[in-house]
Formats: sequence, structure tokens, C-alpha cells
Amino acid sequence: MKTRIFAIIALLPFAMVLSTVASGQDEFPRTPAGKPDFSGNYDIASLTPFQRPASYGERLFLTPQEVEAMRDRALSARAEGARPSDPESGAPAAGGNIGSYNDFWFDFGTDGFSIDGKFRTSVLTSPADGRMPARTAAGRAKLARAPRFAWPESEGAWWLETGDTPYDGPENMVLGVRCIYQPGASVAIRPLPYNNLKTIVQTDDYVMIMIEWMHWARVIRLDSEHKSAELSSLDGDSIGWWERDTLVVETINFLDEPFQPNAERRVIERFSPINAGGLLYSFTVEDPDYEAPYSGELVWPKTDQRSYEYACHEGNYAMASTLQGARVREREWREENGAEGNQ
Repeated sequence: MKTRIFAIIALLPFAMVLSTVASGQDEFPRTPAGKPDFSGNYDIASLTPFQRPASYGERLFLTPQEVEAMRDRALSARAEGARPSDPESGAPAAGGNIGSYNDFWFDFGTDGFSIDGKFRTSVLTSPADGRMPARTAAGRAKLARAPRFAWPESEGAWWLETGDTPYDGPENMVLGVRCIYQPGASVAIRPLPYNNLKTIVQTDDYVMIMIEWMHWARVIRLDSEHKSAELSSLDGDSIGWWERDTLVVETINFLDEPFQPNAERRVIERFSPINAGGLLYSFTVEDPDYEAPYSGELVWPKTDQRSYEYACHEGNYAMASTLQGARVREREWREENGAEGNQ
């Protein structure tokens, strides 16, 4: 029999959630089996930050003035990011930082999300300050061993002097750079700078969530048992069950690799129908790499847009250019220094 261990869901007051969820249940489409039909596309892009700015302390909601200020900042940033480039600016200095994507690539949404008309200060609701708990000593050590998402830019093949191995091959890069998997987009799910669309396909036995970021298909088995821990995977093993009109999902058996979730991580997610056909999504994560569990929630609005991963290709075709550039730098370094360095 499936073990249903419920983590502490430290979210907003229950009455507030109940009113939001209840108002949507009567209007929500249902499957022939009578369950809420979550099938469709959702856009979770949001100006609401994942972690709460420290200045808000333990305050859960924004004032109307703060909501307007948040919108104004977003509009100003978008206008600045959309300014045409100066054709007379010239190229960056050799070896310099060429910058990131321009505004065209990003999709932070046009507003924060609200629940019962109240805008949140953050997605995270627990700990009470809306900030990620500190890592444990083991968690910090694991992070220090992990490949870096981005290495500091410097002239020349500096890694031949330090002994680092950032560009030896694809395996030295994190899975995100390799366009294979992004934990934050998949489980637990949260808004990211772009690729925020989710597509749900639902049957009586399975729920599939197509994650736009790196086109990851996450399959949830309903009323099932967990697979053996020997069959661990990057996004863990997800099973779900219905509690009235709420789909509860438990995920365990993560593949424990550097820069990936702890193998003992456990995630509980809840998907509930709300008005306007959207979902109220909440999560609690128990991870031995952190000193305490953390919880959060956000609204998933329905959208007519269709998922399309526009930034990543599996394997990251551009990675060959990164590795080729590293080989050029190494050759130049050796020609200048007449030595093999530490590699």
C-alpha cells in the first residue's frame, strides 16, 4: 500500500486557500471519471520573485502602492532592455564580457500573481522570511565540488595555471549548460527568466507535465507505488493521488549528482483548480542539503500559447564553439609560456 507521508505545508492561512480553490471547482471541466481535467497550457511567468526581498521581513502581501511600483520597475527595465543597440559602439575588448541575452529572450511576465486579490511578496512562504534556508555543511561541500554554471571571465587560458577544468569537455559543464535538465523548472516548479510554459496531458492513470525549459516531459503515475531507488532519475520518481479535487504528487528517488538534488530529497506538490480555469500550485521540499524544509505556492494561469523551447537544443549545439575557443586559448597560452601548465 502506498505510503502517504504528508510534509508540513507552510503556506498562507487555510481559509484563504480554501475560498480560492472552492470558487474554481464548480466551474472547472471534468474528465469522464469525474476528476478535474487539468489538460491544457499554462504560463507561470511572474514578476513575483521566488525569494522575498529582505526588506519585507515576514510580510506575505504587497500593498497596492508596492504592486504599482513593481509594475513600473518592470516596464522601465523592459523599455531599457528593448532600446536599439548603438551601431557606433564598437566591439567589446578582446576577451571581454559580451553580455547576456537581450530583452527579447526574457519573459518575466507582465505582473505578479495574486491570490484572492492579494499580491504576494514572494513564491516562498516558508521559512517565514520567504528566503531559502541555509545549506548544511554537507550541502555546502557538495556545492563546492559541483561544476559551475558560469566561470569567471579572464584573459587567456587561466585554468592551465589554477588547475581547474572548466572546458575539458561537455561532462565538465552543468546539465543546464548542456541543455539536458533544469531542476528549478521541473520539480518543484517555479517561474524562471524565460520558457515558463507548461503543458499538462491527463488520463485516468497518468498526468504528464511538459516543461518548456529544455522540453522535459515529466510523467506522474496515479495510484501507483514508487519504483526502486535503484531506478533513480534526474527528476525523481513521481506518483500522485486525488484528495477530492486536489492532485497530490510525491516525488522521491532523485539521482544524486553534483549540482543536482540530494538523493534523499522528497517533494510534495498539490495542484488545485481555481477560478478562471487556472491552478493553485503549492510545494514543500525536504532536502538534507538544507537545514530546514521550504515551501511555496503560486498561481498557474491558463494560456492559449503553445510550448516551444526557443533557447536550448539537446546537447547545446553552441557548446562546440565554447570548447573550440578554449583550445585556441590553450594553444596561445602554451606558445607564450612554453609550458604545459597544470593540465
